[in-house]
Amino acid sequence: MHKPGGLNLVSLMDIFTILVFFLMVNSSDVKVMQNTTDVTLPKSTAQQEAEESLTVQVTGNSILVQGNEVARLDGIETGDTHISGLSKELAWRRNRWPELPDEGLAVTIMAGRDTDYRLLRKVMQTCVDEQYRQVRLAVEGEARNG
Repeated sequence: MHKPGGLNLVSLMDIFTILVFFLMVNSSDVKVMQNTTDVTLPKSTAQQEAEESLTVQVTGNSILVQGNEVARLDGIETGDTHISGLSKELAWRRNRWPELPDEGLAVTIMAGRDTDYRLLRKVMQTCVDEQYRQVRLAVEGEARNG
């Protein structure tokens, strides 16, 4: 009758298993894109969720692909229709794909709301020329009243 009390590990393991599944299911709901303070994204009421894709960022005086500088804005001529440094980087990344999808590869462009449209058009055209035809523009979600 004088047995020391034991710890029932089965119930404890059940609780931790349920907790782990709960955290796994609920952790994938939030999608946050990496952004720097240099780029103030335009506001939008878009309801489509962000998807993981290659990120091209126009910031300050340079163009970055996945955080690596590939071109300087002061080196781009006015008459150019595409950006050579960006084109080379996108071509290198495209060639790493074993097979290209029919609809083209996806790319997300992050540019500030004060970015010149002519520059943004050159960036988009360069992406399309390199088979990145699913072009998305990153925006900041705006709180909607409703």
